[in-house]
Formats: sequence, structure tokens, C-alpha cells
Amino acid sequence: MITTSTVRRRSDGYQTWLTLLLSLNFGILFFDRQAANFMMPFIQKDLMLSNTQVGLLSSGLSLTWALSGLTVGPLSDKLGSRKPIVIGATVLFCLCSMLSGIAGSFLLLLGARLLMGAAEGGVMPVSHAMIVSEVKPKWRGTAMGVGQNLGSNLLGSTAAPLILVPIAIAYTWREGFFFAAIPGLISAGLIWFTLREPPKGLENEGQPEREKVTIKQALANRNVLICTLIAILLVSYLVVTWAFMPLYLTQSLGFDETVMGWIMAALGISAGVNAFLVPWISDNIGRKPTFIAVCVMGLILPLAALYYDGGSWLFMAILFYFGWSLNGIFPLFMATVPAESVDPRLTATLTGIVMGIGEVLGGVFSPTLAGALADSYGISAVMWFLIVLTSASFVLALFMVESAPTVRHKRGLHPLIA
Repeated sequence: MITTSTVRRRSDGYQTWLTLLLSLNFGILFFDRQAANFMMPFIQKDLMLSNTQVGLLSSGLSLTWALSGLTVGPLSDKLGSRKPIVIGATVLFCLCSMLSGIAGSFLLLLGARLLMGAAEGGVMPVSHAMIVSEVKPKWRGTAMGVGQNLGSNLLGSTAAPLILVPIAIAYTWREGFFFAAIPGLISAGLIWFTLREPPKGLENEGQPEREKVTIKQALANRNVLICTLIAILLVSYLVVTWAFMPLYLTQSLGFDETVMGWIMAALGISAGVNAFLVPWISDNIGRKPTFIAVCVMGLILPLAALYYDGGSWLFMAILFYFGWSLNGIFPLFMATVPAESVDPRLTATLTGIVMGIGEVLGGVFSPTLAGALADSYGISAVMWFLIVLTSASFVLALFMVESAPTVRHKRGLHPLIA
């Protein structure tokens, strides 16, 4: 059996580089995923899409993203192969972005987005598994937060609207998709030449040897169940916001596309900051109180959209910034808490399952439901839908068992994993 005495953890510098590079790669991936959302005012007009069709585009990508996560994560754990999967998926989703740019109808664009979801879905579970294998346990929550949230939000939520909306204004939305495909090829090359295939044996550093937990046992764990339910709700919250907030800001509140891009960029800035801040806070005060607090803050965004009528887009952006701090707990409920509660050797599998179920039941059905609500009752109904989602997440967080190792040690509690 391989133990921590037979494998060596690389330097702190390498751990930092690995975390930042995987974060950059996921950010490029998210830049591609978000491109359709931020350019939707142009796409909807050009292809004459209904709100329901807008929701279906988001739902379709979420479906194949989920199916990919559900299959690629467990396959990676079984084969013990991480690096080649991340590289292959990165190259494939770049090609899918180009396909989105040449789509001339709703069905062709839907097909391109389905393929993109299939390419992207396995990247995050495998990236989390690489981080768990390489990064010291005391920094695991922060590193996983950075890996999932920093690049994805600085690039996918902040840079994307500021870059793609001007491109769509100056040229067309198609050029935006072509531009979005280029950086991924560079990222794939950096991963290939600078990262190693993570060794086995470091996931359980500081813990006694034990038999590997079965998937059935893992899924029966209380925290895993709660995290899965929260994933359904908050993935719904995110994909509905991405799909419909640009339309709400331009159609209901009357902002032009450029201002809409700046307001949406505030979400990315918020999530980029909270990629460090929220997981770091949870490492120090605990996962449960952090979950409860940010779920309450998640109410700020839809309430601001519904009731703020001060006319200042900058103040609206500030409110959105605080409301979007909810994004900071995504790596915690998708990977960190399940891994701490069950078995870190199952990180890729558990992340794939939690993310996959969240994407299928949340990301797939919620945008189409939100689109139907918007067509039937007006687009303001989408904001009320967001309020329901984050309120339900708050209730679930109340029943979570604290899992942060440092916090449990300070409280004199035994580790959840023994």
C-alpha cells in the first residue's frame, strides 16, 4: 500500500502554481460557458428566440455538463488519471466554442452548447482531485475555493461581459465565440508542460490508514445529502441569474448593453474576491456558519433588482457585489465538505456526483422553468424564483454538521473521518 512516507509532496510554490493554473483553466472554461449569457441580448434578437428557448440553451448545456461530471469524475478515480483528462477536455471545449459561433439557428446553437457541456463537465471534479492530492490539508478549503472560484469569476463573470459585449457591439456575437476559444489552447499547453500527474497516497495526510468508503456509504452521509440538495438550489440560482439577469437589466430596468456588462461584471469581481475570502473564513470559523451567512446575503441580489429604483447603475452594481458573495461557498458544498465528511480519496467522484445532480435537477430544469415563468408572468417572476432558491438553501444549511478540521479540533471534537 502506498503511504505518505513513500511519496513526496512538492514545494509550496508548486502547490500555489498548480492551484492558480487549474483556476485559470477553469476560468477560461467558464469564459466560454458564460459567453452565450452575456451576448444573449444580441443572440436573442438575431435568432428570434423566446425566453423559453433562452432557458433551454442554458438547460441543455447544464444537462451534458452534469452527465459528464457524473461519469468523468468516477472514471478518473478508478483509473487514477487526472492530468490527461483535464487537457483533453480543455482542447475539446475550445472547439465547441467555435461551433457556437457558426450556429445559424436555435437548434444548431443548442447542439453546440450540448457538446460544450459534455466537454467541460469533467474538468472541475478532476481539478479538485488534483488539488486534494497536492495541497496540504490545512489549506485545502482555501485552495479548492481558489481553484473553482477565482479564475472562473475573474474571467467568466468579470472579464467576459467587459470583453464580449464590446466585441458583439463592434462586430457580431459570432466573433465573441471565436475569441473565447483561443485562450484554452494556451492553458492546455501550460498544464501539459508544467504539472505532474498527482501521486497517490497524499490525500489522507495526517489521518490513519483505513478502508475506502463505498459510494453507497458516502451518499448516505448527512452532509453529503445536504450538500447535494444545496447544489440543486444554488446551481439553479446561478444559472438562472446568468441566463436572465442580462435580459432583466436591459428589458425591465432599461439599462443599455454596455451598462449591463458593467453591472454583470460586478458579480465576477465579487466572486473573485470571495474565492479567497469565503473559504478562508470557513477554514477559521467553520463551514456551517459561513453557509448560513452567505445564504442570507444571497437575497440581496434579487431584492435589489426588484426594488432598487435609485437610478444609479453603480449602486446597483455594489448591491449585486454583496449579493453574489453566495458564490464563495460553491467549492465548499461541491467538494470540500463532502471530502471532509466521508473520504478525501473520493473527491473526484463526490464532486462529480454533487455537481452532476445539482446541474441536472437545478441547472437543467430551472432555466427552462424560469423562462416559462417569464413568458407567463413577466420577467420579474424570475427574481422571485431566485428568492425562493436562496431561502431554501438557508434552511438546509441549519442542519449541516460542522466539518472544518481546524474548527473541530479547536472545539475538542473528533474528526468526522476516522
